[in-house]
Amino acid sequence: MTIRLAGAPISWGVCEVEGWGHQLAPDRVLTEMRDAGLAATELGPDGFLPSDPLELTDTLARYDLTAVGGFVPVLLHDPDHDAVAAIGGAVDSLVASGSEVMVLAAVTGSVGYDSRPELDDSGWKTLLRNLDRLSSAAADRGIRAVIHPHVGTMIENRAEVDRILDGSSIPLCLDTGHLLIGGTDPLDLVTTAPERIAHAHLKDVDAALLGRVRAGELTYTEAVAQGMYTPLGTGDVDIAGVVARLQNQGYDGWYVLEQDTILALEPEDEGPVRDVVRSVEYLRSITQ
Repeated sequence: MTIRLAGAPISWGVCEVEGWGHQLAPDRVLTEMRDAGLAATELGPDGFLPSDPLELTDTLARYDLTAVGGFVPVLLHDPDHDAVAAIGGAVDSLVASGSEVMVLAAVTGSVGYDSRPELDDSGWKTLLRNLDRLSSAAADRGIRAVIHPHVGTMIENRAEVDRILDGSSIPLCLDTGHLLIGGTDPLDLVTTAPERIAHAHLKDVDAALLGRVRAGELTYTEAVAQGMYTPLGTGDVDIAGVVARLQNQGYDGWYVLEQDTILALEPEDEGPVRDVVRSVEYLRSITQ
């Protein structure tokens, strides 16, 4: 199997959430990403990479990287919020970088991913309508929008994923970790809705830490800090099965290594790249 493999700054602890943890400098992240054998990257949060189109392109070129897309948190369920206007800057950056994909997350409006409200039918109608509006607005600029089921957002569990599948036409970002944590078997989703999957984030998950989150012993953020996301092939997600089934279904999108990490301090040893390298080696072992 030949796959398109990219990285994401969150695997180095670089995150859009305020107070998430120590943020590594772009030079270290991009150098280690390239040296790990990755040829492309998602763009990371606002401010991580330059916003000026020429500067952004030059920066990526210096590290022999291309851009695949970017994670874009957006408020979708509030009828008084113009979601299309809110993504304008993100779309500009994606177009300027030559990216293919805008990865949308239906955020709650609060900071972080440790809690979320319940949506009523009116909120769902607004959210679904906005998804189709955003998909159309992105397509007008040559960008494919996908929706990312994500812990602590308005689309987390299987019932909510199914509501997206039934009520909108937007493709999905298959995030193996967030889906499992939210109660969706990613392998089952690949089987039942392969035509809706246009982008993939690969994560492996430590089921013991996940169990403590579900039991209320740890918040999601605390579990991430303790290592809930493990190198691919070392946790409890059937990564090999997911990749094989996606490929057998004709998937030709990107696989993004995205193992959310929280750093307390600047690493004095290898740091996060150690797990990235292990994950790259694992993927190569199952796709050669």
